[in-house]
Amino acid sequence: MKKESILIEIELDENNIPEKLGWKATQNATTSEVKAMILSVWDGSEQNAMRIDLWNKEMGVDEMKQFVHQTILTLADSFERATGEKPMADTMRDFCQYYAEKMNIMGPL
Repeated sequence: MKKESILIEIELDENNIPEKLGWKATQNATTSEVKAMILSVWDGSEQNAMRIDLWNKEMGVDEMKQFVHQTILTLADSFERATGEKPMADTMRDFCQYYAEKMNIMGPL
């Protein structure tokens, strides 16, 4: 059996607010620095999603709007691949279009 690891590195300021975020995988020797991340895991025994949301001091509001938009879009793709539920995935994508228009992050498609 092959094992892989993902390491998340967080540098905090004196008030425990993230200043730097980074991650690296087993195959990648260098740490990739990022401004924000969402880690979501499923606890099958509890039937509950657990999540860690982090962003650094440099993450701007407009970037956060785009990050949430793109995260929901990728969730729709993952949901469709995992379940085959294309109509609901398309509904999620429709919401993303609505969200993008309301947040002024892109025009209508």
